[in-house]
Amino acid sequence: MDAETDRLRQVRHRPADLDQIDRKILGALAEDASRSYAELSAIVNLSAPAVHDRVKRLKRDGVIRATVARLDGCKLGRTLLTFLIVDTNTYSATRELLRFGERPDVEEIHSVAGDACVLMKVRANDTESLEAFLMEVQMLDGVRSVRSYIALSTFVERGPLPDGVDR
Repeated sequence: MDAETDRLRQVRHRPADLDQIDRKILGALAEDASRSYAELSAIVNLSAPAVHDRVKRLKRDGVIRATVARLDGCKLGRTLLTFLIVDTNTYSATRELLRFGERPDVEEIHSVAGDACVLMKVRANDTESLEAFLMEVQMLDGVRSVRSYIALSTFVERGPLPDGVDR
């Protein structure tokens, strides 16, 4: 393998060692990340300092990657949610697609197995801005094809929960 393909590869993931209390804390934070340590302590029946230590450890271990607000794309003016399936014929083209991750309208980029190489989640302002984005992607050297799927309605959109935690 050369350096070009290694830059596209991710590190093999190993699940963190989580107990039921960690899972309850994570479930509560996934539901509402603004919960205080006092609120979390009441949920898991531990002291607030003990919960704080656990959350600190979960952050240090990379289980909690960030604490963010989940924003409503439509209320921000990005009403057109589109999934792009992009097929490339070189690793350098796939790597070039990663540069689009710096744009605010690109929410996700995934390397995928199947009949294409990359799956992108894009939230555009309107059809004109989506068309301009598609043209940028299609103009990249090494992009073979781009298929787009526009979401009409979204019923479930969320991040993962640890096993053993119900929504």
